[in-house]
Amino acid sequence: MVVANIANWALVAFFRVDLFAVAMSCLLGSPPVLKPTDQGSRVSFTIRNFGLQVEGSLSGLGGEIIFDPQSPATARFDVFVKSASIRTGNRLRDDHLIKKDYLNAAAYPEIRFRSTSVKAGSSAGSYAITGILTIKGVSKEISFPFRVEPQGTGYVFKGSFQINRRDFGVGGSSISLGDNLTMVLKVNAQ
Repeated sequence: MVVANIANWALVAFFRVDLFAVAMSCLLGSPPVLKPTDQGSRVSFTIRNFGLQVEGSLSGLGGEIIFDPQSPATARFDVFVKSASIRTGNRLRDDHLIKKDYLNAAAYPEIRFRSTSVKAGSSAGSYAITGILTIKGVSKEISFPFRVEPQGTGYVFKGSFQINRRDFGVGGSSISLGDNLTMVLKVNAQ
């Protein structure tokens, strides 16, 4: 009987603490956890191949974003796309790009970005983000500016950055493939 009373008391105390945390979160206005989605988003890239500009895209967006435009320092981005989702308009090339020499999608199914800092930019709606980009098991710090637009109950985040594919072991020593790749992001998160 004593054990049952202690268990009941602990359960009541747990729910009171949990309800208190929820109430404080509402009062303090903690930003919601947003989920990036493919709907309304576009993750695209351009790279030179045999001297021609090749465009492509990636999908399978997932992860979590916590963002308050009034408090960018508290923002957190942990987002990914699926490596095997790569599309360039050429199925043979796409099949080749998911193989071991390129994205190795079987061993590394996600391309992930995790923020380490977010700062307000010089104009309304502009920000700067720094974080760790992981491709094919290789992680590198990148920084880039981005813009934010309210959309429904969430936001659309837009930005772009350049990387060197060789830094991530993508494409090996290919001389036909350019080294620099430009990523353009439009991420809808609700």
